[in-house]
Amino acid sequence: MCLNVNVSLDLFIEYLQIEKNYSQYTIEHYQYDIREFFLFMSEQGIESASQVQYSDVRIFLTDLYNKKLKRKSVARKISCLRSFFKFLVREKIITENPFSLVSIPKSEKRLPQFFYEEELQVLFEACETDTALGQRNKALLELLYATGMRVGECAKITLKDLDFHISTVLVHGKGSKDRYIPFGSFAHEALEAYIHNGRKELMGKGGEDDHLFLNYRGKGISERGIRNVLDKLIEKSSLNGKIHPHMLRHTFATHLMANGADMRTVQELLGHAFLSSTQVYTHVTNEYLRNTYMSHHPRA
Repeated sequence: MCLNVNVSLDLFIEYLQIEKNYSQYTIEHYQYDIREFFLFMSEQGIESASQVQYSDVRIFLTDLYNKKLKRKSVARKISCLRSFFKFLVREKIITENPFSLVSIPKSEKRLPQFFYEEELQVLFEACETDTALGQRNKALLELLYATGMRVGECAKITLKDLDFHISTVLVHGKGSKDRYIPFGSFAHEALEAYIHNGRKELMGKGGEDDHLFLNYRGKGISERGIRNVLDKLIEKSSLNGKIHPHMLRHTFATHLMANGADMRTVQELLGHAFLSSTQVYTHVTNEYLRNTYMSHHPRA
């Protein structure tokens, strides 16, 4: 990219970090999408943000669709670039936003996948509790289902984040937003068994580490490590298909709402910034209740 684009991008990244308080993960996505756009523009002979016009944007979008990208990916790139050019207009670096007239493609209406209670029971039964790693896996699974936290949040949990007196965990969420989430007796019991036994055994392999969940080397488990644990549990169980960590988060929310929890409470527990993100679970819950009815009512 040319110098003036790099300078503008650096200013925008600073804005995302300081004013918007975005996570490093989100910022890296913004950087990638913006650099990709200007690499394509340079191939068209355009070297500065001020030269980009609506017709150039249409050519770029046509290229994305020709690559058969998913609508969600295209929507993310449009949203990112629209924000970038809006920032440049605000800073008077350019006069017009070439993305202002571009509509974001509607995302595919796909309901979140979740486990039925019977399926979840099979998954819990796949956990062995006679080994250190087995105790860790059981505690991990119980906590993810009990709290609905994200896998990245789970990997960051330390011992001091747990309060066994009131059965709550302090979760460090997106955008440095912390929240307290309660957990029930099953998670409480599994966590205590792991901390007092399995975790001590794992600690002996790696020395001091404040992370709650450790890998086989005694170090804090990574997000990928948690995904591997869940994949192996699926393999041991009689369930079909692949599990992804968000399924436990979706299951947490679906089961809460199916049993009468109000949407605002679920929003708070999930750490959603907007209620619209939580509203999808009303559709999931309706389908859940319908399937339960059809499976159990004598005259369904």
